[in-house]
Amino acid sequence: MAIKYQLNKTSRNELEKQLKTRVKALPTLKNKESALRLEVKRAKQRSEELVQELEQKIASYDYMAGLWNEFHQGLIAVRDVEMEMVKIAGVKVPVLKNVLFEVKPYNLFCNPLWLADGIQILKNLVQVGIESEFYIEKMRILDYVRKKTTQKVNLYEKVQIPGYQEAMLKIKRFMEDEENLSKAAQKIVKERPQKEEAAA
Repeated sequence: MAIKYQLNKTSRNELEKQLKTRVKALPTLKNKESALRLEVKRAKQRSEELVQELEQKIASYDYMAGLWNEFHQGLIAVRDVEMEMVKIAGVKVPVLKNVLFEVKPYNLFCNPLWLADGIQILKNLVQVGIESEFYIEKMRILDYVRKKTTQKVNLYEKVQIPGYQEAMLKIKRFMEDEENLSKAAQKIVKERPQKEEAAA
């Protein structure tokens, strides 16, 4: 990205303002990037823990596999998922508050005794599965913003800050050269009448 500037004091002052803004913002951006990186790692780890927990719970109920044939499909359903938006390092991410279930009425006398326990088991499994999905979404959102922040840090650090410094240096050298030429010209103009008097 080429930085546009003119070879004058006004342009140099404007470049100096832009440079100060970027130099001041760089540590904040770096902190944000590292905070996001840490949160992405935590969300990924928690999601993996929940998936593992879900698999362990399902495996622990293998002995009941034959009983699930007696379970009525449609007896339990997820009615709603309550969530809230929380800011992490300035980024809004969804956080699971509660999963609301709808259990259709059933006759306790006509159904197996374990049906109530089966409903509770399903609620627990679904809760863990949904929570895992929330952590995956949180990780995805935070990782996207982290990548954008990393790009901005690299842009400031490797392109814009050195570019502004170089442009300011060029303006400074140009202005110094111009000043030296002006002084030399004034000296020549002053010395000309003296030389003419000496010659006459």
